[in-house]
Amino acid sequence: MMTLYHAPQSRSDSIVTLIRLMNIRDQVDIVDVTITRQDGSGSADPQNPHPEGKVPYLAAGDDHVRERGAIIVYLTDRFPDSGLGRPVGHPQRGAYLSWLFYYQGVIEPVALLHHLKIDHPALQATFRDYGTMLQRLEEALADGPFLLGQQFSAADLLCVSPFLFFGDAMPVTPAVRDWVGRCGERLS
Repeated sequence: MMTLYHAPQSRSDSIVTLIRLMNIRDQVDIVDVTITRQDGSGSADPQNPHPEGKVPYLAAGDDHVRERGAIIVYLTDRFPDSGLGRPVGHPQRGAYLSWLFYYQGVIEPVALLHHLKIDHPALQATFRDYGTMLQRLEEALADGPFLLGQQFSAADLLCVSPFLFFGDAMPVTPAVRDWVGRCGERLS
């Protein structure tokens, strides 16, 4: 049995949702832990094995996985019949992995920098700006209602998460707003 260390109303909510959508809840024990919150509340939970006290953290026997993108790949590769991933050999495997890593390497930092109104040429050269990030999403959505075309995937689940969590605090274009709505319907 795998164990997911989770804190409600945190980044790990998306992994709990993934487990539900994959219909593998009977194979994952979900342990609620406390975490230090951005507002200073909460604290690291000694029960949480994550070396930084963060969530999500997945333990599968002696194997341990942290970071949402890595956990998503691990679970969708382990349970390919869910249809939410793109297994090795699938013609969209590269695009799938690219969106998972684009989220963690671009979407999340750019959204946070935009929200905090932090701007610097070095940051834009590294991560790009908020408008460019939205443009990349729009380009992908031109080929279908979801990032990989006609079928919702775990890449959509991860990439849409800040837009759903922060709502109107995340400015969007009409195409991105419509995608957020479609994903929200799938995830509710």
